[in-house]
Amino acid sequence: MFRKSIATLVLFASLNAAGLAAQPTLEDAIADVGHRWAKVSYQTPEAGREAAFRPLITQAQQLAQAYPGRAEPLIWQAIVLASAAKAEGGLGALSKAKDARDLLLAAERINPAALDGSVYNSLGSLYAKVPGWPLGFGDKKKAKEYFEKALTLNPNGIDPHYFYADLLTDQGEYAKAADHLKRALAAAARPGREDADAGRRQQALNLLEAIRQKHGDQVAGK
Repeated sequence: MFRKSIATLVLFASLNAAGLAAQPTLEDAIADVGHRWAKVSYQTPEAGREAAFRPLITQAQQLAQAYPGRAEPLIWQAIVLASAAKAEGGLGALSKAKDARDLLLAAERINPAALDGSVYNSLGSLYAKVPGWPLGFGDKKKAKEYFEKALTLNPNGIDPHYFYADLLTDQGEYAKAADHLKRALAAAARPGREDADAGRRQQALNLLEAIRQKHGDQVAGK
């Protein structure tokens, strides 16, 4: 009887330890959100993206709640919200954009360098794309400042160069935009982010080609 009890306790302890070991780490959980985001952003037809983002919004929110005081989950929650706002479009998306901005500002207070400065990539993108006053908080000057901060933290990254190029294109600085797009395309691959990299590279190629077709005289040699 005693031996049977000991065996039961050992089995219980082993199962408990196995269960604890199986718990996903923060890095694993973030990677899962990132892969799901890439699938919706780059592989889901545009008409279905708004609906596809809904469960991901919940997942990202739960992740942030599970790791209070960490910047990384807040950044990803903001990225998902901002992407969902883009998919939704219109004035109804402004509340999501504002929530995303507030999450990014909270993440910045915790660790502005988290995820290679993604706080500033995302803030810059929001300020570049959201309508300005009186409808929204959009501000091209602030967007540029945020992108410059992102490039300081991650000078060779695909995202900061792409997002900055997108803003420069909107402002008619085509030669400078083309230069940043070339740098985005030359960025080293990110381990575990192959799906996101593939989608971003395609965006960079599409934008560079559009600039060359419409403003080829200004980007000769770029």
